[in-house]
Amino acid sequence: MKIELPFKSAPESICILRLSAIGDVCNVVPIVRTLHSYWPTTKISWIIGSLEHQLVDDISGVEFIVCNKKNGFGELIDLKRKMAGRRFSILLQMQAAMRTSLIGLNIPADIKLGFHKKQAKDFQWLFTNFKTKTINQPHVIDGFFGFLEAMGIGQRKLVWEIPIPETARAFAKSKIPTPPKPYLIVNPCSSSRFRNWRNWRPERYAQIIDYAANRYDAITLLTGGPNDTEKAYGENICCISRSDPINLIGKTNLKELLALLENASATVSPDTGPIHIANSLGVPTIGLYAGSNPLRTGPYLFQNWVVNAYPEAVRNEFGKSVDEIGWGKRIRQPNVIDLITVDAVKKKIDQALTMPHRSLGPV
Repeated sequence: MKIELPFKSAPESICILRLSAIGDVCNVVPIVRTLHSYWPTTKISWIIGSLEHQLVDDISGVEFIVCNKKNGFGELIDLKRKMAGRRFSILLQMQAAMRTSLIGLNIPADIKLGFHKKQAKDFQWLFTNFKTKTINQPHVIDGFFGFLEAMGIGQRKLVWEIPIPETARAFAKSKIPTPPKPYLIVNPCSSSRFRNWRNWRPERYAQIIDYAANRYDAITLLTGGPNDTEKAYGENICCISRSDPINLIGKTNLKELLALLENASATVSPDTGPIHIANSLGVPTIGLYAGSNPLRTGPYLFQNWVVNAYPEAVRNEFGKSVDEIGWGKRIRQPNVIDLITVDAVKKKIDQALTMPHRSLGPV
C-alpha cells in the first residue's frame, strides 16, 4: 500500500524525536497538546534527552523514551534494544542534527518526516522520506507546527500547561521574602558553547537589578546552571549590586525553576532555555538579543518585550539589513551583546512592573 501524507485518518502512533535543548523541548509541548486535541486516540511517544526530560516528564498521555548523550554510542545500542519489535506510523524528526539523524535510523517507522531542505541541517534530508513544506522566515515554533501541517492538522493549540509539582511550588515560596513583593527572575547566562557570546556584562545586570529595587521595591532572584562559569557570574553580580539579589544559580532543578518563574513579574535573560519556560507561563519575558534573531528564536508570545539589537549587529557586521542575509544567521563577535543598553532594558522593566495583572509572588 502506498504511504502518503497528509493522513486521511488519525495514525495509530506518532514518535517525536527532539532531544534538546531545554528551550526547544519546551516549545515542542504545544505540538503535543495539539496532537492530543486533534487525534486523541493516537499513541504518542517522545524520544528526549535526560536533562530535558526533567522539565516535561509528568505530561500525561506521552510515553517518554530517554536518551543520555553521556553514554555515547551506547545510547544507540540501548535505543535499538528498546525499539525491538516496535514500529510507529510516523517519526517526526524535529531536530536537524547528525546525532539525531543517526538515532532516527534506529527507530522503525512507516514515515520519517523531516524539515524541508531549506530548514534542515547536517544533511537531515538524506535520513527522511517525507519533508515539511518550506516556510518563509519561520520562528522555531512555526517550523515545529509545519510537521503537523504536513500530516493534515491545520489547527494550533498554543498551550503549554507544563505541570508544576507542589514540592516545587513549596520551594519557590520558601525563596520569596514575605510579605510578597514584585520580583524579577534574572537568568544571566546562556548555555556554554563555542563562540557563543550572548551573556550581558555583570555590571549591567547589577544596574537593572538596583533600578528595579530602588524604583519598584522589587527583589531579584538569579537563576542558572551549576557550571563554574554561571556560578562565577552570579557571584560577580551579587558583589556589584547594592540590592542583595538572591543567588539561586546552580541551586534549582527545572521544576523548581518553573515554579519560581510562575509568579514572577518578569524575567530577564539572553537567548536560553529559561526565556522559553517563562514564555510558556505567560510571564513578561525581556529577552536580550544581539547575536541571534529573536524573530526566529525569541519568546514566541512576547516578541514585543525583546530588547532587539540584532538588526544593528547585522548592519555593523555585514553592512546589510536582516532581510538581506540568511535567516537565523548568527553574529559571532565577542562584544555584540554590548549593543544592548541598560536604558533599553530599564524601559522594559518599567512596563513589566507597572502592569496591574501580574501576581506579587507565591502566597
